[in-house]
Amino acid sequence: MAEMTKYGFRIKTRGGMTVDNLVVQSRTREEAETRIRQIYQHCEILECNEITAGNRGDSVDLESMISLISKQDDRG
Repeated sequence: MAEMTKYGFRIKTRGGMTVDNLVVQSRTREEAETRIRQIYQHCEILECNEITAGNRGDSVDLESMISLISKQDDRG
């Protein structure tokens, strides 16, 4: 299975509104951009960054959170 990467986007909608912090997980940047354009038709992509563990800050993905909760339940 191919490794998935998270990409962060900043876009301008067709109505002119700027939307920050859109995150898409995909195999390639091109695939991520395609997904954004499917959701926000006729948008302009202003910025796209690959999100790595170093620049995610304190965010936690769903699987990590579930794992943490499961570990706490096992102790109780």
